[in-house]
Amino acid sequence: MAKIIYTHTDEAPLLATYSFLPIIEAYASTAGVDVETRDISLAGRIIALFPDLLTEEQRLDDALAELGELAKQPEANIIKLPNISASIPQLKAAVKELQSQGYAIPDYPENPQTDEEKATRAKYDKVKGSAVNPVLREGNSDRRAPASVKNYAKVHPHRNKAWSADSKTSVATLGHDDFKTNEKSVVIGDADTLTIVHTAADGTETVLKDGLAVQAGEVVDSTFLSVADLHTFLADALAKAKADDVLFSVHLKATMMKVSDPIIFGHVVKAYFADVFAQYGDDLAAAGLNPNDGLGSILSGLSALPNGAEIQAAFEAALAEGPRLSYVNSDKGITNLHVPSDVIIDASVPALIRNGGKLWGADGGEDDTLVVIPDSSYAGVYSTVIEENKKNGALDPATIGSVPNVGLMAQAAEEYGSHDKTFEAPADGTIEVRDSSGAVLLEHAVRAGDIWRATQTKDVPIRDWVKLAVTRARATGAPAVFWLDEERAHDANLIAKVKEYLPEHDTEGLTIEIMAPDEATAYSLERMRRGEDTISVTGNVLRDYNTDLFPILELGTSAKMLSVVPLINGGGLFETGAGGSAPKHVQQLVEENYLRWDSLGEFFALAASFEHLATTTDNARAQILADTLDRATGTFLNEDKSPTRRVGGIDNRGSHFYLALYWAEELAQQTEDADLAAAFAALAGTLRENEQKIVDELVAVQGKPVDIGGYYRPDGAKADAVMRPSATLNEALASL
Repeated sequence: MAKIIYTHTDEAPLLATYSFLPIIEAYASTAGVDVETRDISLAGRIIALFPDLLTEEQRLDDALAELGELAKQPEANIIKLPNISASIPQLKAAVKELQSQGYAIPDYPENPQTDEEKATRAKYDKVKGSAVNPVLREGNSDRRAPASVKNYAKVHPHRNKAWSADSKTSVATLGHDDFKTNEKSVVIGDADTLTIVHTAADGTETVLKDGLAVQAGEVVDSTFLSVADLHTFLADALAKAKADDVLFSVHLKATMMKVSDPIIFGHVVKAYFADVFAQYGDDLAAAGLNPNDGLGSILSGLSALPNGAEIQAAFEAALAEGPRLSYVNSDKGITNLHVPSDVIIDASVPALIRNGGKLWGADGGEDDTLVVIPDSSYAGVYSTVIEENKKNGALDPATIGSVPNVGLMAQAAEEYGSHDKTFEAPADGTIEVRDSSGAVLLEHAVRAGDIWRATQTKDVPIRDWVKLAVTRARATGAPAVFWLDEERAHDANLIAKVKEYLPEHDTEGLTIEIMAPDEATAYSLERMRRGEDTISVTGNVLRDYNTDLFPILELGTSAKMLSVVPLINGGGLFETGAGGSAPKHVQQLVEENYLRWDSLGEFFALAASFEHLATTTDNARAQILADTLDRATGTFLNEDKSPTRRVGGIDNRGSHFYLALYWAEELAQQTEDADLAAAFAALAGTLRENEQKIVDELVAVQGKPVDIGGYYRPDGAKADAVMRPSATLNEALASL
């Protein structure tokens, strides 16, 4: 039987799965398609680390490793929902919850001392940050707004708030002695094994990493960010925010860049509270209160210190005296510096741009903001958009074009594969990348504490990326622009490969350009305002940034994007949009039994998955399911059946019902397969006749707190009962 793997992940997407998966299973079964699930949630991945400590009933297989191998096979068909990219505070919270549920797993060792603690820490490090995507992404990314979504946005445009021409909002970035400006790059000749070595000033050598396998033609880079220059930059940025009376707001990606960015975040916390750390830094360190974990983690641990109240008062005084901070949640007093995973740059900066260049302060009011992006690698993209909006005003979603993306991400390409090759320099000296003969390929002089990293980009994914860019340009007629800067070492090597591989394809009549990111941003915005589309062909980080930035400005959200990953070996990975896993939606469900999560991304991914299955297995019914689901989704949008924002309207569960109704009606009306039409005619009739009854059953449960048995690992029976409250709908699906 043909098979689709549907992933169990985290937070709002996981809860939505309890409602939507029974619909998928029922409809797919009519085409002989088996839908299986795999648990790649944060809790599930933690449980899989410690089989020897758990009972037989508690143990879980390593589903992520299994799917990583499947992604390399031609039969792969995986629908991947958003998951938590765990920060250390999230990881600790998940461990604590699992322990409370009876899982005898160890605490996360903050400062491991014994061999056992170090081994435990090494296990937990495997699930930190964005541990899922690099394993599954054995192909490059094709992400775009489906025509139905774009058309809906033009007819029902969201609002991008007006910009003031004299807005004081701006971007501050280091621009020297950072990851961009210090970068060196080399193309590997023959397959080899590399070693990363730190040599101290006294000649002492420390192997930071060995056994680093590289392939012929692979691009290997190294770079570092100077901590001394970072400190100077942060002091200047804090002074500027204070002098200009704007909000100070740092923007990083501590989830994906799970080693380097939490360290940078910690430096920002220490810079803002410089006097507090000068006086109490030793006390905080002795108590294991690490600024890399954020202000919130420190404040929550002060009660255990003898002088905790004194330190608390010092933090409060610093907040009152320093530049005003932006707030993630002003009602709860959560600042921009509270939790590293709360300020994800690809979501937070587009939100500012959409909001007329303003973020929220301590009082909940909006104000101009100094957008602090310490590393300059991609800061210019956001600066260009901000300055363009100041000059030309907010973008109008009713008229603007699109900026779809073709992203180089296969096989942990570029920065997102750097985690195991990122280090804080242990002492002044040099860090070298050496080949197996001992020859030095890359070298940097560093000072103690500097953040050094190496990245790899394999040749096969680069060649496939170029092919995918040409394919999308041919399919759409839109210009394809490679966002590459010839002045940057890594990009210069990629430009050479792009120019080498483009002649392998028919590019006659196509517009294919290579531009530095700032220039490409300006070019794309100019075309966008004219209502024209421009394909951004980018590396891995800009893939992430652009597929939030432009959809948020076009559609109001990045969750409505079609995200297809044509796997290099012939399989398909279908990601359900972007936009994270919406923790606030879970909070609302628990408090009010109302889930605002919009599953439109799941609808698009499912249709693409069925279409891929039809092509690869010659399953005509799977193609009918895909085609009818596309039409049903169009009706769903036109009838405006996405979740409303408040209790009393249809939520995620109601939107699933309407998708099921419209899909059943399309299947009943199609003429390609009479037996399939007959099978769905009765269901369509039942759902239509009982429409009001089902909606009433779904809405009636709202407004009261519910117990789902856990945040990171909900109780399956409880979550199922909460997410499937309509007996009428459940009985109708069971009859199919």
